[in-house]
Amino acid sequence: MDRDALADFLVRHRAALAPADVGLGPGARRRTPGLRREEVAQLATMSTDYYTRLEQRRGPQPSTQMLAAIARALRMTPDERDYLFRVAGHSAPERFAVEGYVAPALMRVLDRLHDTPAMILSPLEEPLVQNDPARALFGDADLLSGWERSAIYSWFQDPEQARTVYPLEAHAHHSRARVASLRAAYGSMGPQSRAAELAELLHARNAEFAQLWDSQVVARRFEDHKVVLHPQVGRIEVDCQALLTEDASQVLLVLTAPPHSEDAGKLDLLATLGTQSVAGPPNWRTVSP
Repeated sequence: MDRDALADFLVRHRAALAPADVGLGPGARRRTPGLRREEVAQLATMSTDYYTRLEQRRGPQPSTQMLAAIARALRMTPDERDYLFRVAGHSAPERFAVEGYVAPALMRVLDRLHDTPAMILSPLEEPLVQNDPARALFGDADLLSGWERSAIYSWFQDPEQARTVYPLEAHAHHSRARVASLRAAYGSMGPQSRAAELAELLHARNAEFAQLWDSQVVARRFEDHKVVLHPQVGRIEVDCQALLTEDASQVLLVLTAPPHSEDAGKLDLLATLGTQSVAGPPNWRTVSP
């Protein structure tokens, strides 16, 4: 681990970002340019003391999860992220394998979406980032861990919870779409990837998944229109727009409803109520491709 190189790299990146670049307000007058350390720590969901020690060349070697979170917070490109990993004493990760890292271009778009549900997903339909309206609609993904973060896994392993988000008549379609999406991810990520691990796990545990997987259907697309069921406001019809990175490793999904419609009013109500409107255990299940 090269503590000097790591500290210098972090300081330079922090100084190059303005609050507006990461979706923050200007706040009080700043004596120096760039983000404050506490702002980077907040964006990376770590303590300010931990991040400060890294910049002061006295922190412990950060884990790969911590580094991915810092790279996301500082809006690093994949090449910059790889450099960060190396100076911190880790090998550069595979481009599809970094948990917690988000493409800067998608983050810049998400930072500007405050009034409509939006989220960034991995190829395995794991939430990387959600805005507040998305949490209000689907629940807080940060309350989930491990494979439970994958909507593909939850759809087949926890159907009583996951499938309540969509009408019964749409369940078969969502099953086919999720398996086809995982097959596409498997093709991109390879036989030694997490996509392969997930496919093997579900094939052994779920007969419906095994039958669909063996049909060899491949698709990586997102519907233009869907119906979501919310426990408080009921049925909501939304339009879904998808923005993918160039390598299709991540996707930004934005859900909207026609202006002044009843469905738009329901989305506004959820945004006003916030995440506290979701009662009981976390019910985050992302939209299906």
